[in-house]
Amino acid sequence: MLPAVLKLCCGISYPHVRSMAGLQRAALAVFGQEFRLLQNRFSFPARSSIRHTHRSAALADEDDVFYQKQGEAALNEALQIVENRDGWTLETAENGDVIYSKVLTGNRKVFRLEADLDATADELHDILFFRVEEMHEWNPSIRRITVLKHVGGNTLVTHEVSAETAGNLIGQRDFLSVRHSSKSESCVYLGGAATRFESLPPQPGFVRAEDGPTCIILQPLQDAPHRSRFTWLLNMDVKGWLPQSLVNKALPRAQVDFTKHLRRRLAENNSR
Repeated sequence: MLPAVLKLCCGISYPHVRSMAGLQRAALAVFGQEFRLLQNRFSFPARSSIRHTHRSAALADEDDVFYQKQGEAALNEALQIVENRDGWTLETAENGDVIYSKVLTGNRKVFRLEADLDATADELHDILFFRVEEMHEWNPSIRRITVLKHVGGNTLVTHEVSAETAGNLIGQRDFLSVRHSSKSESCVYLGGAATRFESLPPQPGFVRAEDGPTCIILQPLQDAPHRSRFTWLLNMDVKGWLPQSLVNKALPRAQVDFTKHLRRRLAENNSR
């Protein structure tokens, strides 16, 4: 889900990538003990308690049912990945934000970011889901996001295009995604995956990348309910000919950059 929150920042440079190796080694040495503690720190409600607010049977047509079911399935699969704590390795740790990685079957590497943000879960839900078309206003890696279809009140089909930036090594990507939102009593869940949309085939000049299943979990902090724990599973195939080793170094860096831009947006909103 949420490929637009990333787009690899579309401006990776080789010195930047080389610096990541040193950061990774330092993080492993300094945060080894913290990593073990953090593994026990994050817990989420059982998936059976998630409330899907619009059932497939109530939808108007077959396409709506397809997108609704695809979004729900992507969210559930992504949550299974997050909830399975085996195999995670520390990638980076910066300013309290921690990123872990894990290799799935098929040699796909996924990344899990955990951070605390100065916003309620509902505020983040609004910014990241309901106002997704505004994301280019605060995330410079995004050129545009267009909602192609609304399915009930909790599923969207979106088309995202990454921004052109200097030093771009991977070229522009576009993404066609289904996004799904659900709630439990204490968390908000955002999930999604690549999808199809007959009227929008792959576009000339773009490589169509694929994301998913991915998810974001928004959980109020117990000691500060006006703040939230932000857990983001990033699972993406950028396609094209970019070496996978380069992609695997760029993805966690892009998660850090996105979180930085999101914090700026939250600070702007709080100052109004």
